[in-house]
Amino acid sequence: MKNKIKVLIVDDSAVVRQTLQDILSSDPQIEVIGTASDPYAAAKKLNTEVPDVITLDVEMPRMDGITFLRKLMSQHPIPVVMCSSLTEKGCETTLKAFEYGAVEIIQKPKLGIKQFLEESKVQICDAVKAASVARLRRISPVTHNVAPKLNADAVIAKPTSRAMIQTTEKVAVVGASTGGTEALKVFLEALPADSPGIVIVQHMPEHFTAAFSKRLDSICRVTVKEAADNDTVVRGRALIAPGNRHTLLKRSGARYYVEVKDGPLVSRHRPSVDVLFRSAARYAGKNAVGVIMTGMGDDGAHGMKEMKEAGSINIAQDEATCIVFGMPNEAIKLGGVDKILPLEKIAAEVLRLCV
Repeated sequence: MKNKIKVLIVDDSAVVRQTLQDILSSDPQIEVIGTASDPYAAAKKLNTEVPDVITLDVEMPRMDGITFLRKLMSQHPIPVVMCSSLTEKGCETTLKAFEYGAVEIIQKPKLGIKQFLEESKVQICDAVKAASVARLRRISPVTHNVAPKLNADAVIAKPTSRAMIQTTEKVAVVGASTGGTEALKVFLEALPADSPGIVIVQHMPEHFTAAFSKRLDSICRVTVKEAADNDTVVRGRALIAPGNRHTLLKRSGARYYVEVKDGPLVSRHRPSVDVLFRSAARYAGKNAVGVIMTGMGDDGAHGMKEMKEAGSINIAQDEATCIVFGMPNEAIKLGGVDKILPLEKIAAEVLRLCV
């Protein structure tokens, strides 16, 4: 039998610690080996048993989570999933954690809201599993006793014919998950100010995408913003799907724009890469370039195959530069990928294909 993923929960709230313990312990592949109310208590536990993953709160007494993360990564690197509330300040602070080595972000559970707990249970467990295999750690088979995994049919119908090709304007659609925040930074920083219009799905909780977009906008030559319904996809602009909302590429005449909408989890995510990629297959066809980056699971694989069938050229990030090679690997295995490239070469190839 495979060993269970051992998790240490670090949070100053007793209620949150208990809720996370209940959620994670319900998964047969995860074992909570302990909880700690602050980093000092966590350090003592690390002296006796080393977990595979740590869930770490941001704001705690005696030492904040970001400081503890930096110390941990410099002395004894362990995959860390940051656990943060949804305040704007908290989002900006938590995003800095990716620079210090954090693998994923999860929301603190909203107790008493049944629907939230049902959906967050899957997402929290998946975040821990993604962290456990990050940076060449072993990948455990995923088993869920939850509702059926929906595909993009739940949000957008599969195209029945090729997209209209009455425009020469090219667009790029990008999907990423675990490790994607830093990968997208590398990709977008390499683009010139007049690069083709880009629509991005990065798996990230609600509200974090706004802070993430602002952070990228401040360092990139292209304009980066959180997508809003009916935003036009134009040269020199990258739109990032808002957390907890699906984002689709649409077209009216020669104008590309995005539709931001609610809907069920697709491939266990909202926003879903599969939804974005299917919309690109339907409305852009051979005028689209698809990119799939580092991430756990298979979201985007089926949508990328549909894009290729509609005439798109697709790129996957290579295994050597991925934090987790799950999403690109699944797309490759399905036959939806035309080129496999290291992260630092993807931007140049997108620009070449969009000429």
